[in-house]
Amino acid sequence: MTKPRAIRKSVHDRILNTASDLFYREGIRNVGIDRIIAESGVAKMSLYNHFKSKDALIEAWLRQQDEQWCQWLKTTIEQRTSDPAKQLLAIFDALREWFEGPDFRGCAFINASVELANPDHPGHRVALEHQQSIYHYIKSLAQSAEVSSPEQLARQLLLLVQGAIVVAMMEGSCSTASQAKKAATMLIQTASKL
Repeated sequence: MTKPRAIRKSVHDRILNTASDLFYREGIRNVGIDRIIAESGVAKMSLYNHFKSKDALIEAWLRQQDEQWCQWLKTTIEQRTSDPAKQLLAIFDALREWFEGPDFRGCAFINASVELANPDHPGHRVALEHQQSIYHYIKSLAQSAEVSSPEQLARQLLLLVQGAIVVAMMEGSCSTASQAKKAATMLIQTASKL
């Protein structure tokens, strides 16, 4: 019984990894199921045994991305500093590091929201959940930094994060992270003085 489970898991992972690479590089709408099947080297029946539809695969991919990206962000920030106020600014250092990567093609969640405009699509809902998760993380840092109106500051910083990501993708420039960090610095200083 253990061996078939191990095989099933590796097929599942192969499908998900292939879809992940293709969806991020080329876009969700541009990649069909047949392409994922061909590039993952699995039978069509195997794909549908693991994911009942393309929408289910998109949802699984985005959930995997959410878990990996949030863990990466938190780890990267915590490695830089333990001071909550400085961690708020370290978000933008982490973004710059991400933007400088050779495979950066924007945010999978922003890209998915654009492609999956229907708010009832499971992928669109996961993208919204991801945004809320990042907001709550930033808010928790703002609360730990004991700024006034941590909810307002978190919303403002989230807007800077999302704007920096979109502009970095559109312009192919990692300097947007530094520009956003300068604006964040002013917002944090103002919130700290109130």
